[in-house]
Amino acid sequence: MRRVVPAVGLFLLAPLVAEFLLGDVPVTAIVALALLSPIYGGGALLIREVCRRAGWGWPSIATLALAYGLVEEGVATQSLFNPHYADKHLLSYGHIDALGMGASWTVFVLVLHMVWSIGVPIAVAELLTPGRRTTPWLGRVGLAVTAVLYAVGLAVIGVSTYGQSRFMASAGQLAGVVVAAAALVVLAVVLGRRRTRRQPHASWVPRPAVLVVASAFVTSEVTAHWYLSKDHMSSWLYVGLVLVAVAVTVSILVVLSRRAGWRPAHQLALVAGALVTYAWEGFVTSHMLFPASPTVQLVSHVVFALGALVLIVVTAVRLRRPATPTHAAPVPTASPVRQGGR
Repeated sequence: MRRVVPAVGLFLLAPLVAEFLLGDVPVTAIVALALLSPIYGGGALLIREVCRRAGWGWPSIATLALAYGLVEEGVATQSLFNPHYADKHLLSYGHIDALGMGASWTVFVLVLHMVWSIGVPIAVAELLTPGRRTTPWLGRVGLAVTAVLYAVGLAVIGVSTYGQSRFMASAGQLAGVVVAAAALVVLAVVLGRRRTRRQPHASWVPRPAVLVVASAFVTSEVTAHWYLSKDHMSSWLYVGLVLVAVAVTVSILVVLSRRAGWRPAHQLALVAGALVTYAWEGFVTSHMLFPASPTVQLVSHVVFALGALVLIVVTAVRLRRPATPTHAAPVPTASPVRQGGR
């Protein structure tokens, strides 16, 4: 049981961050965790286990997170193509007629999945288990069960969404999503096999406190502009700004994470900034997917924001303790651990 506790934690944490902290689901609908965990938790756990078993690091995890976002939004919910999804007219801002998609919504929602649905939960779960941070948590049976749960989660969300909207994307649109997701999987494999080395003579990295502020600022800019720029900014300018922000941020993190001074505390700082962004957005954006009174909504935001704060503090305290590796049964890996900057 001790060996699978981190896996169970990640399975439950992913939907709590992705939907509850953002304010999509009120605390009174906590039972929705049973519906959301298979797709969010199953997807995050599956990506984490595949990458760690193969000896791949964060470049591969982030790439597979993008593929996850494509599959969820392009195949399951089909929000990438449904012009009336959730009655929000999400595709009207930067609509691409030839593809039947909204450029701004596509970029926005894929970044959300990459960072908050997959990246943040995996990072927190691993930081809470420093002795097993880059080792597999599940055996082959557990991995197979996770894959089945994820597939079931996709099917349930897909059927549920279709039942509400009666919308079905065209065969060409669905095929395009599958091809794009497959290309991202191939890219994740390529990135996983690349050899990276730390730079022992380049030890300077910013203080964790600086990274908390920087992370909160960048993630807030990317997400806030979606809500604020529809009336004040060209959709293509928004897309360009987001892509540049992501490219610059990733490039900086790749360099810093290879330096000898990079520590788990720096990774926690990035996570903390991202959690702060989702916490404040829950208070200022109104997009509850379940009926809830203003009082219930406010209480929900407070509860989940405090939960995020407690999670950050507990993780920080855990990192201060010496790591005690757990000697679990070895799990065969496809290749030796080769990536730095984990």
